[in-house]
Formats: sequence, structure tokens, C-alpha cells
Amino acid sequence: MRIQDNQLKGDSIKQPEWTKNHSGKFKSGYLDTVIVHYTAGPFGASLRTLKNPRARASAHVIVDRDGTITQLVPFDTIAWHAGRSSYKGRSGFNKYSIGIEIVNSGPLTKSGNVYRSWFGSAYNPSDVIEARHRNQTRKKYWHTYTEEQIQAVTELIQELIEEYGIKYILGHEEIAPKRKIDPGPAFPLERLRSQLLGNTRHEDGEEELPESGRISASSLNIRATPKNGQKVALPLKRGTKVKIVDEADGWYKVTAEIEGWVLGKYVEHE
Repeated sequence: MRIQDNQLKGDSIKQPEWTKNHSGKFKSGYLDTVIVHYTAGPFGASLRTLKNPRARASAHVIVDRDGTITQLVPFDTIAWHAGRSSYKGRSGFNKYSIGIEIVNSGPLTKSGNVYRSWFGSAYNPSDVIEARHRNQTRKKYWHTYTEEQIQAVTELIQELIEEYGIKYILGHEEIAPKRKIDPGPAFPLERLRSQLLGNTRHEDGEEELPESGRISASSLNIRATPKNGQKVALPLKRGTKVKIVDEADGWYKVTAEIEGWVLGKYVEHE
């Protein structure tokens, strides 16, 4: 998976289904957030809605149950997924964020041994969890996400962090808590944030620079300079051993067969 000219490329990427439901380009320095949603419906119906001009809604990508990804809006363009939204002093998150829709039915109701969505589809108990939403007081039944979806979303956000300097990963439920409950408790949002945005510090707040490590991502771009520097070689593969020689703003300068900069959170310390 890679991003080229604001478009996603790779084996698990379907042909784009471009929608006209979008605004202009992001202003310089505005894009810094990913918002995670669920579709609350099957892939086909969700895609039709996000392409329907009368719906006035869209997202940058949809992640299907098998982990395949369909792009609807280029990543440098504002999509209409956040709606009325605010978080930590900012409002109107369409202008700050990339929207990821994940195919999932959301909350379910139980009738006997059958669990059903709001649109009538039935689900096996193995596809259901009982959990309490962060913004609610009682437990409900929720449609689970597949491992393929979680892996695809993780790799996608990893690429977005590298390409656009994403700093925040939020659920729709966090920027519109009175209106929205997606992606819900079935999605491992906290784990994803920790994995992709977390770091390790001493108790005194000083960052520890390890001597060596191994690449933990499936593939990791290596660049001439931190952040959006030019790529200097093919991505490093998972398990590649590297020597860590410098650090800057969460990026490691490493040497393997070639020297360059990589995101430090994807290097397991040895």
C-alpha cells in the first residue's frame, strides 16, 4: 500500500469510485487528523449514498469487510464526513481531516439467538460483542470488525501519517458525541492510537535513543529527511534490522543497506 499523487495504490486497493461530494483543497497546514467512521450499512448501499449528490456526504475511503479499500476523494481534497463537529477548541473537522468509512452495521438488537441490524440483516454470535459505548451508560450488542479491516486501516493510517504528517486519530463519536456513536466499542481505537502515535519516554521526560531495532510495519518508507522528505530507496520490509543513529520529532535516522529517516514508532527496539 502506498500513496501516489494523493491516491492510494496497492494490491488491496480497488478501482476508485470518485464522488463529486467534496469541497476544495485543504489549506496549507490544516490537514492533521484522521476521523474513523462506520458505514452503518453494507458496502454497496454505503457507496451509493456517498456518491449521491443529494446525500451531501462523502469520505475519502471505504474499507470493506475483506480489507479491500475503495477511494472516493483524493487525499488533498476536503470530503464531507464530519458534519457538525468540534474537539479541543476546533470545529468543523471536514477542513482538518481525512475520513475513513469502515463497513460495519453498528449496534444490533437481539431476538432469541439472532442478532439483527437496523436494516434487517442477521448476524452470527461470533460476529457480535456486548460492550458499553464510551458516551453511553448501558451495554449493547455491536457488530464486530474483521481482522482484515483492522489491519487495512492500520496500514492506511500509517501511510497517511508518513505522507501528510497526521497527528491525531479520532472517532466520529469524539468530535460529535451528541450525534454520533461510530466507530463504537467494537473498534480498537485506543490500541490503534497507541500503536501509531505512541512513544516511549523516561520518567524525567527525556526521549531515549536506542542503538538498534527492527522494522515492525509491513513496509516502511525511508526518506532523505524527516517528515515529507524524498524517498531514497524501496521501503524497508518487516523484520529488517537497522542501526539507529539520530532522532528528530519522532523520526529515526537509521542505517541498513542505505541510510535515511523512518518513523520511529515502527522500529522495535532491541
